[in-house]
Amino acid sequence: MKLIDKVILAGLLAVSATTVTAVTPVYLNDDAPIEERVSDALARMTDEEKVALLHAYGKFASSGVPRLGIPQLMMSDGPHGVRAEINWNDWKYAGWTCDSVTAFPALTALAATWNPELSALYGKSVGEEARYRGKDVLLGPGVNIYRTPLNGRNFEYMGEDPCLASVMVVPYIQELQKNGVAACVKHFALNNQEQWRGEIDVKVSDRALYEIYLPAFKAAVERGGAWSIMGAYNKYDGEHACHNHRLLVDILRGEWGFDGAVITDWGGAHDTDQAALNGLDIEMGSYTNGLTSESKFGYEDYFLADPYLKKLRDGSLPDSTLNAKAANVLRLIFRTSMNRHKPFGSLASPEHYAAAKAIGDEAIVLLKNNGVLPLDTTRNLNILVVGENATRNLNEGGGSSDLKVKDMFTPLASLSARFGNVKYAQGYISGRPRYGKEDLIPQSTLDSLRAEAVALAREADVVIYIGGLNKNGFQDCESTDRREYNLPWGQDRLITELAEANPNIIVANISGNAYAMPWIDSVPAVLQSWYLGTMTGESMADVITGKVNPSGHLPFSFPMKLDDLRAHAAGELSYPGVADAEGKNPRQEYIDDIFVGYRSLEKDSIKPLMPFGHGLSYTTFEFGRPSLSSSTLREGQTVTLALPISNTGRQAGAEVVQVYVADNHSSVPRPVKELKAFSKVYLEPGQTKIVHIDIDPSMLAYFDESTHSWKIEPGRFDLLIGSSSADVRASLPLEYR
Repeated sequence: MKLIDKVILAGLLAVSATTVTAVTPVYLNDDAPIEERVSDALARMTDEEKVALLHAYGKFASSGVPRLGIPQLMMSDGPHGVRAEINWNDWKYAGWTCDSVTAFPALTALAATWNPELSALYGKSVGEEARYRGKDVLLGPGVNIYRTPLNGRNFEYMGEDPCLASVMVVPYIQELQKNGVAACVKHFALNNQEQWRGEIDVKVSDRALYEIYLPAFKAAVERGGAWSIMGAYNKYDGEHACHNHRLLVDILRGEWGFDGAVITDWGGAHDTDQAALNGLDIEMGSYTNGLTSESKFGYEDYFLADPYLKKLRDGSLPDSTLNAKAANVLRLIFRTSMNRHKPFGSLASPEHYAAAKAIGDEAIVLLKNNGVLPLDTTRNLNILVVGENATRNLNEGGGSSDLKVKDMFTPLASLSARFGNVKYAQGYISGRPRYGKEDLIPQSTLDSLRAEAVALAREADVVIYIGGLNKNGFQDCESTDRREYNLPWGQDRLITELAEANPNIIVANISGNAYAMPWIDSVPAVLQSWYLGTMTGESMADVITGKVNPSGHLPFSFPMKLDDLRAHAAGELSYPGVADAEGKNPRQEYIDDIFVGYRSLEKDSIKPLMPFGHGLSYTTFEFGRPSLSSSTLREGQTVTLALPISNTGRQAGAEVVQVYVADNHSSVPRPVKELKAFSKVYLEPGQTKIVHIDIDPSMLAYFDESTHSWKIEPGRFDLLIGSSSADVRASLPLEYR
């Protein structure tokens, strides 16, 4: 052997020997307990490396520890589809050709399915797309409560009821995170409007906080096991939510035992000391508005960057804060970007299109039907489709929910495929999707489009109107609230005149919010659709033609008018809030307290336009006589409610059995009734099933502010069983002892 070969061989043997005998650091071992990995990594890191974990170093990235082989975290909007790639240091799109995705239905639509199994499918599917795109944290789902129909981001949330939102969010998170992608549940907490969102100081009672606004977040943490939480923009009790001691330290970690990372909303941090001491872990987007503006400052200027490191070095802030934050971020990294057991993922696959379609099918709500629906595809009908939303790409705009879709099935295209003989009239025009701005449409233009549509309606057999809201500023859009409860761009007049021209009109509006319906008595059928994503047209066409039997139920109430809700009737202090004499320091008080949505309407004996939980079908269902396994409930026990339900019609379909609890003898004000459980049941024609629902003591409790605990007063409660908050079919007494 030549000398050079001997030298090379000796070197290889030396390297091999070193590799075999070296002890692999615990933090690199996926099979080691995660807390051992965190402790091992922390012990090897410098203070500078720990601080680097705590703030952005790109628009949607936070740093890892390159020296130790610990990778960065890559984040992405949003909850109903992975957003197109953004440039590293500005808000412009990168222009990639490989980032087109499946647009899944918005979360309001998911809530309208009342089907936890579809929530699991949703989380699994969007998680696979995020994993394929190399994302470690998906910024969603959102579970803020629907307090007012004017909130521009209601379409991103899961409705007005904490029980519905709590049940639906858990399987989404669990299945999403099986892909090694963290859910970042948002916006914690009390981000219930967009007006003044970055500065408004919200005052709310502890009872309303715990009964209405926190339960879905608690479920996300305790039952869903969420790995990260996004702080909200607004203030609560004088402190910004992204570094709010009560929310993040006392409640999130202290009461709920959260072990993940708290991430700011983009631009949500405002102070180094508060960020250090009040529970924040990762700071993103500072010195921007979190949506469009840029910053003159670098990432090292962030509150948890050099300013924080300086205070640590001079003793102004304790080292314990740094180690706690770094540990939380490392835990998130080990669960996601450093998880070698996660699957590969997939993008815009047939399976994902099928999932989006299945969710959309069950999300559409049949609000009214005097027999015109479903339409028979075998008849040679002269159909006129009217409305901008029949052709508009509704995945564009809306703020952080903006999506770049691979395919988009519009309602007009899908209906044309079903019927062939379809004419189209735009009817109105809304302008371009822009944040915080809107195009002013000349009245003459609206008049001309309306006249054209009405003239064509006179000659049609059936008119299908597909309007509603869209993702423009001051509609269903981040950063702005709606200006009015009525439909914009003259749609109410348009629908009224269409109905006068042709009584066979189906209104199939798309929105993420409730709206007024001054024309409701003039139209025979109303379908409430939502932002259904890629498969919007396919789901709508199949419901309209009866291939799919509608089974969606409303996740929020439609009031007749805004002032029917206590949130609005209480005046400006309640919504949108009031500012000081200089127009600054806005503040707000939730005067409506626990009386949100149907709780408000029922307490004041006000009939809604459309009640919470409402949804019709093309078939009919009969509720049998319910029974309880015991008429008495005690602490630590459960009783089982059994309800026979039958499909008495001619078409297979699904009904949602809703169970409400009424406490008519409470010593404190309580709602007339509150949703506490539900079950979606699928039945063939003539089929009967027995639905079983467990009732436990927590369903009877209210939050007692004097003891800061949940309290149940012994006595009689009533279990009310029905298909909406306004359609109670049966009741059972239940004694709590």
